[in-house]
Amino acid sequence: MEKANFGFMGLGVMGHMLALNLERHGFRVAGYDIDAEKVKAFGTKYPGKQLIACATLEEFLTALERPRRIMLMVPAGKPVDGAIASINPILEQGDLLIDGGNTFFTDTERRSAELAPQGISYIGTGVSGGEYGALWGPSLMPGGQAEAWELVKPIFEAIAAKVNDEPCVAYMGPRGAGHYVKMVHNGIEYGDMQLIAEAYDLLHRGLGLSNDRLHEVFGEWNRGELESYLIEITADIFAKLDEETGQSVIDLILDEAQQKGTGKWASQNALDLGAPIPTINAAVESRIISAYKEEREAAAQVLHGPQPKIDLDPQIVIDAVRDALYAAKICSYAQGFGLMRLASQEYKYQLNYGEIARIWRGGCIIRARFLNDIRQAFARNLDLSNLLIDPEFAQAMNARQDSLRTVVALAAENGIPALAFSSALAYYDAYRSARLPANLTQAQRDYFGAHTYQRVDQPRGKYFHTNWTGQGGEITSNVY
Repeated sequence: MEKANFGFMGLGVMGHMLALNLERHGFRVAGYDIDAEKVKAFGTKYPGKQLIACATLEEFLTALERPRRIMLMVPAGKPVDGAIASINPILEQGDLLIDGGNTFFTDTERRSAELAPQGISYIGTGVSGGEYGALWGPSLMPGGQAEAWELVKPIFEAIAAKVNDEPCVAYMGPRGAGHYVKMVHNGIEYGDMQLIAEAYDLLHRGLGLSNDRLHEVFGEWNRGELESYLIEITADIFAKLDEETGQSVIDLILDEAQQKGTGKWASQNALDLGAPIPTINAAVESRIISAYKEEREAAAQVLHGPQPKIDLDPQIVIDAVRDALYAAKICSYAQGFGLMRLASQEYKYQLNYGEIARIWRGGCIIRARFLNDIRQAFARNLDLSNLLIDPEFAQAMNARQDSLRTVVALAAENGIPALAFSSALAYYDAYRSARLPANLTQAQRDYFGAHTYQRVDQPRGKYFHTNWTGQGGEITSNVY
């Protein structure tokens, strides 16, 4: 029997769809799952296709050409370790394992180090695009050994989404780089979704726009600079009616946003690295607050605020929210790329930010016209420290900052929570401030803990301590 070029261990929705994608591009695919029913469906549902259903691990490995290329499509965490442990004894030197799940990057780092002495190559790859993307073209973010990438490069380039004939896949870097980039992608996705939700709240609850009008507004936005997958599907959502009741489906959905933890990982790692990502953090926190549904309903009975009613020309408000959304989006992406910049230095990933923007243009959830501008920004300056100081983005922010301020003010005046919009504006104002009140914070730290401080009239790197409670409060000459 002819050997398979590639194998999937885990035939759930994503593994199943990716396997069909590979087969459609001319690759022979073997599949295995601990669930016998999934294996049976894989082998019988698609007669005539180059799919090999394997009932056992031994049969699965025998069906693969050498070096074996095996993609694990199982839930992140212990299931990945369990899958590796089950297959490891029968792997051979030169074989390649690929984790295609939403894995925390430190787990990928650990597994790569554990398998390397055995001569087993390991790739952790972000896969974005959901079920549809997996079948018709995802955005892929592989990280691992450079030689391991060469083993799968033609396969991944064939199945990835295409934008202007460019495959939305590129080598991210060593070890956990691929899963790190996917983690940040998901953090940015959280930020995008929360900003869109807050725009909806302002226009619907504050301005009183109907779902039909919101469908029109978001459809119009999707034909301009905000063009993106998330804006497109948002417009679609407002037009969908429930078949049973005839009501808008959006009005029937409980206001409790769930999460799988990938956005939280970005927030946690940003704190470890000292990276400011307040808009992504606000998006994570907004989902957490939404989960307190019963407490919020009880609080609404005793805590009072203004009745939301924006009494302004609707089109003026719509235009302001559109421009504010674009400005806040710039701030959110600036935070995400800033986080990757610090991580690349800390973990020695050598990330290529222009390439990351390029492969996010298609297949993935945050795909958007806007990513072309980010790619161009890094083409202009490979060492760009922050998107906000790129000339084009600086001009865009300067032109829209008034709208962002207007929207944040409208939200506050009308009692509409806007954690993401507010955090984006605060980030912008903090980043553009040549002087912040951190001098007082440092004075307090020195007062209660002798933590010292630097002086504006002395060279950077010299540290001083004041005897704050002594007579005269003189500055010591000690340098710390």
